[in-house]
Amino acid sequence: MKRFVFGVWAVGFALGSSAPLTAAPTLSSPDSKQDSAAERPEGRRFEPFKPEATTSNGSVTIDGRTISYQAVAGTLVIHPKDWDDVPRDPNTEKSNPGASEDSGDSKNPTAVASMFYVAYFKDAGGKGSEARGSRPVTFIFNGGPGSASFWLHMGAFGPRRIVTSTDAHTPAAPYSLVNNTSSLLDASDLVFIDAPGTGFSRIAGKDKEKAFFGVDQDAYAFSEFISQFLSKYSRWNSPKYLFGESYGTPRAAVLINQLEADRSIDFNGVILLSQILSFDLSPDRPTGNPGVDVPYETVLPTYAATAWYHKKLPGEHNNLEALLTEVEQFAMGDYARALAAGSELSANERSAIAEKLHQYTGLPVDYILRADLRIDGGEFRQTLRGTEGMATGRLDTRFSGPDLDPLAQRADYDPQSSALSSAYVSAFNEYARRELRYGDGKSFKPSIRTFASWNFQHQQPGQNQMPVSSRQGSNVMPDLANAMKINPNLKVQLNAGYFDLATPFYQGVYEMHHLPMPASLQSNIDYKFYESGHMVYAKDASLKTLHDNVAGFIRRTSNVKE
Repeated sequence: MKRFVFGVWAVGFALGSSAPLTAAPTLSSPDSKQDSAAERPEGRRFEPFKPEATTSNGSVTIDGRTISYQAVAGTLVIHPKDWDDVPRDPNTEKSNPGASEDSGDSKNPTAVASMFYVAYFKDAGGKGSEARGSRPVTFIFNGGPGSASFWLHMGAFGPRRIVTSTDAHTPAAPYSLVNNTSSLLDASDLVFIDAPGTGFSRIAGKDKEKAFFGVDQDAYAFSEFISQFLSKYSRWNSPKYLFGESYGTPRAAVLINQLEADRSIDFNGVILLSQILSFDLSPDRPTGNPGVDVPYETVLPTYAATAWYHKKLPGEHNNLEALLTEVEQFAMGDYARALAAGSELSANERSAIAEKLHQYTGLPVDYILRADLRIDGGEFRQTLRGTEGMATGRLDTRFSGPDLDPLAQRADYDPQSSALSSAYVSAFNEYARRELRYGDGKSFKPSIRTFASWNFQHQQPGQNQMPVSSRQGSNVMPDLANAMKINPNLKVQLNAGYFDLATPFYQGVYEMHHLPMPASLQSNIDYKFYESGHMVYAKDASLKTLHDNVAGFIRRTSNVKE
């Protein structure tokens, strides 16, 4: 029941009456007349899903100001790229009335998705849909791949927020769901989207995983969803934003390029939280990619922040940001040169670098030397507090938990994920059914196992040939750069936590500084950092700062005078 982020289980996240806008069930039922090919209108294609929606009303208080809103929880039907929209002959097309939610067989030949969303529209105050149409709208999603978007929904920007512990395991139910004073509804209407197959989203049809589980396939499904949403709710003329977390950041990079280059839909901004655009930079297992040492360099500031937090540094450092600036300079200077030297590095130089790494990580010098000056994320988490029988967190290194295997080379579980997951899953299931009035009789899937079957092949802009399909080498930096080049007004905000070891903050900085685009466009990028982890919003003070930074970004770039 946890979010699957880059191959490791991890956390990469309305009141009043309601009535369904579309009463038809999501899936065809055995006794439904529509399942009979003979009774369907001529030329109608069999579809296992239908769009649906329920509405409710509520209010949220932000900075002492009460905002009334309408919430819509529903689904849109999405087809994959190259879908043939010419209806089949109803005399030869047969239905499969006994199919399960995720069925796929010869009787249901066309892959299709039902993508779930929750949209929050600020009450226009009687000014009608025209006033709503000019208001900013932000499309929000988590990552995984294979995660639903309830983390950002219930932890960051929705009108209700789950209360969890800052760096310890949150006690079991009952959980507290409170008014979210940091909801983003004061600056933008919000649309939380579940990727195909996750949350209340579903997929069906032949080769359904192949159709939706991949870098390009996934982004195409989101671009289809956004296009439909803009039409359904008359939001084509609204200032538009993407907000992606974790794997949601490479999704956002591919998606913004598809929207702008392929569909001529310019966005005002892209907001990235806990970024990874080049998978070669991941600190998880860089040992499998020898000769590429940048992951060890860009993760070093996160090691230093973590050791500082747990009081493992040999020296005295009163100012975290000053320490990180010092470590960044060492990482990209002396440390980078030492790693680049490889076997040509002298014994004296190796010893000097190992001692410096000890000063910045708290790890023993002999361990650093045995690791050939290269420690990956799992090894660091296993070793930092290993003598205490504790493993350090991955998504948030402020968290620690009992070491499951003291003899292991790497930590194999994430204490933060275990600490928060139950609270988030329980809170959303309760909130969706009680306040949004959606989900009765449906199973909510917090995450699905897509990583093993995920297609990491990605055709970069201007690339004529698809690369080999593997996570290693998958890089969507050219996509974000291309979107910024074809729309030089596009603004980007990078948000990152100092204690994030899944997508280290300095890795995101390195990626942004190496985007293949004119240097003049670098001024379009805004950087924000937090004393928090992967889920910046899991700490109350950081959530408030995140809200203020994102709301300010939207207000500056929306081209709307309030």
